[in-house]
Amino acid sequence: MHTEYFRHIAACNPPVNEVFLPWRMDRHIVGWVRPTFAAELTSFPEVFQVDRRAVALVPGLVGFDQRSEAIAEVARALAAAETITPLMNEYYAVTPAGRDAALCVIDRAAAAYFGVRTFGQHLNGFVRRPDGIYMWIGRRARDRLLFPGALDNMVAGGLPFALDLHDNLVKECHEEAGVDAALAARAVAVGALSYNRVTARGYRRDVLYCYDLELPEDFEPRNTDGEVESFMLLPLAEVARLVRETDEFKLNCNLVVIDFLIRHGWLDPETPGYLALVQGLRQPSGSPHELPVDR
Repeated sequence: MHTEYFRHIAACNPPVNEVFLPWRMDRHIVGWVRPTFAAELTSFPEVFQVDRRAVALVPGLVGFDQRSEAIAEVARALAAAETITPLMNEYYAVTPAGRDAALCVIDRAAAAYFGVRTFGQHLNGFVRRPDGIYMWIGRRARDRLLFPGALDNMVAGGLPFALDLHDNLVKECHEEAGVDAALAARAVAVGALSYNRVTARGYRRDVLYCYDLELPEDFEPRNTDGEVESFMLLPLAEVARLVRETDEFKLNCNLVVIDFLIRHGWLDPETPGYLALVQGLRQPSGSPHELPVDR
């Protein structure tokens, strides 16, 4: 059984079969870029030093604000040239570690191209009934750029640098599911998941802070920002089946559901491959060439 779940962990952490160059700042590696993208950065010698082995921010750029503005100017030029997707005016930390160690910020649209570590929040909304746990599942709007029409956790979103975890979770709960601030405050932080994935835009090193929110039986989520097409309340057995037997969920949402199944005892230590699942949900963030997922 575990291989049917573990395939989603493998899909989020595929083998890296291409070269990525480290992006360095203050002697720290803060990202990983494709050589073709590094070549684009040679057009900005006032911001980046580029050679065949690495990309580095020029030493003359110092301080959080100066670096952030210089990178923003580059991102605007790259977006205008359609080298990267249109900017989102939402800024993520550029950091060698956690958000509290940020050296500057970068537009969310540019983050994947620069291979920076990004952070998000996913919330499992669930209801306890006499016959067991039910989970609210969203279906993404068909006009979404990524995974249109796929199943999703009840609340899921990126974590901008300007907001702390509490404030961003309250915002996302309201926008995505119509959860008011008082109810959102009852969400329980249950840990973090991480994965490393090569995508068309670049090298994704993602951290997902996860939450459980037990909801009243009469609560019904309501999307307010147009990103979710509909919601459905499903028994946990059906949610588990969808993860186990289909690819209907947005890729990283499978990991969040698997984590929920483990924590609530649906997958227990007697499950074949249990340790591989538990360990596979938390991949180390490092060189793309030193991150095997096989267990």
